[in-house]
Amino acid sequence: MTPTQKTEVAIVGAGIIGLAHAYLAAKSGRRVTVFERNPAATGASIRNFGRIWPMGQPAGQLHQTALRSREIWLEFLREAQLTCISTGSLHAAFRDDEAAVGQKFSEKAESLGYDCEWLTPRETLERSSALRSDNLRGALWSPTELTVDPRQVIANLPRFLAARYGVQFRFDAAVTHAETGYLHAGGEEWEAKSIIIASGDDLQTLFPQYFRESGITRCKLQMMRTVPQPMGWSLGPALAFGLTFRHYPTFQVCASLQVLKDRIARETPEFDTWGIHVMVSQNAAGALTIGDSHEYGIAVDVFDKTEINRLILHYAQQHLRVPTMEIAEHWHGVYAKHPDHPYLTFSPADGVLIVTVTSGIGMTMSFGIAEQTFRQASVAA
Repeated sequence: MTPTQKTEVAIVGAGIIGLAHAYLAAKSGRRVTVFERNPAATGASIRNFGRIWPMGQPAGQLHQTALRSREIWLEFLREAQLTCISTGSLHAAFRDDEAAVGQKFSEKAESLGYDCEWLTPRETLERSSALRSDNLRGALWSPTELTVDPRQVIANLPRFLAARYGVQFRFDAAVTHAETGYLHAGGEEWEAKSIIIASGDDLQTLFPQYFRESGITRCKLQMMRTVPQPMGWSLGPALAFGLTFRHYPTFQVCASLQVLKDRIARETPEFDTWGIHVMVSQNAAGALTIGDSHEYGIAVDVFDKTEINRLILHYAQQHLRVPTMEIAEHWHGVYAKHPDHPYLTFSPADGVLIVTVTSGIGMTMSFGIAEQTFRQASVAA
């Protein structure tokens, strides 16, 4: 069948990775069409904390990409007139081994390219009244992190991109075939100079062989959101705790981390069983997002585990002092996971590029990854 419609850049997926690519492509003057199989994006991009979190990326190229992504995020949000809270972050320590990791990292931070410092308990509580003072050893403070409401951002960006840059959106249009210069979507045939597949953990639909050979599995995480906190009360910085030091590769430069890992495995092995580390952020409406867990496997259990939510909430309540912990919503998200690579890009055909984040860092890295994409000749207009 002869294609009936044309575009320069076709993007498959209207999650944050797809939208970031759409923004940069359209801003450079290219004609962009985004295809989304659902009436709106419903995947991992709306099921997260809404954190732009450079602290979570290890020193070197990944951290630099995260910082660059943050710069573009700020530019984008200003253009779109969407809310962004420059919260910064606190990794609060309530045990000596947690404090040892945070302090050691603060000593290395400047040489590694991070802007952070170790705070005393008093200084920590001045930053956030949401933390309990009992047994607080201090916290690692970083001013770099941002918080957005992912549901608001992902819902509003298509309208902004369409109005400002003329990006076309084809919702309810599943792409069922893609090859060099051509794709089939929602019953329509399209010509495209460049095709970018940003469909998250779903590569099986278009390129099952690449999915099988990539080493990608899936990660399911459980999260919760409270009712809005009372007017005027603020969480302050986005919060993380001792469990998070063992989760992010950033802190692997600290030899003392192993002592912390060993103690968690010994005292609370259930945290390792379910990949639990606890973080908290607050959206513009005042609600707290609390999570999360990590269950790995190709087949995702559609049923959430009450025990996981109980463990997360119990841990949070031990460390938080907030007006209400009444839970209004709970859900799970799913993202692609690779044991070695935080994201993968590969080209199954000339002019076709698959971009898949494989470590749950899509919100943080999206714009930086998109910028790198358009440096590749294979997707040049």
